[in-house]
Amino acid sequence: MDQRIGSSSQPLKGEPVKGAGFDPAFIPGITAPATEPEPADAGPTAETDAEDAKPASPESAEASAEPADGGPEEEPAQESAPEDGAPVFEASDRRARFAADHRGVRLRLDEEDCEFHWDEIAAVETESARFGKRFTITVHTPDRRWYPIEIEATSRSRFKEWESQLDAVLDAYFEEA
Repeated sequence: MDQRIGSSSQPLKGEPVKGAGFDPAFIPGITAPATEPEPADAGPTAETDAEDAKPASPESAEASAEPADGGPEEEPAQESAPEDGAPVFEASDRRARFAADHRGVRLRLDEEDCEFHWDEIAAVETESARFGKRFTITVHTPDRRWYPIEIEATSRSRFKEWESQLDAVLDAYFEEA
């Protein structure tokens, strides 16, 4: 008698593989369902044949990059530059960085970063540890999510300085509804 380890049911051919039963890294709504790898001996498809048939020339690439009216492309307007003397707050350590200015708030931790415009922020909260040199800044969004970041200060005396600078930026740009 043969014994099998694992599920005896296999997904049907052509049906997407879903769920943690088939993929332990699957999180609904966040990760794409796993797809079957393309066999190595598969020949070129009709799409790649059509692309290979077209000769690529620099003139045709330039023509396709220009707009239909033939004029040069207009660059999107830059956001308004901050006026001189506008408050800006920046705090960082070896891993984390927090910046707030006229554009909004930017958080960075190691290689990950996120940016919030002022209309996307419900509140900004600060907290300093009773002991130690960690200063925590938390950005709250209207959809009840929060994004904390901890910055290690060189000394505890920096906390008051950072609080006052951040308050000046929040007073200048953050409007409560």
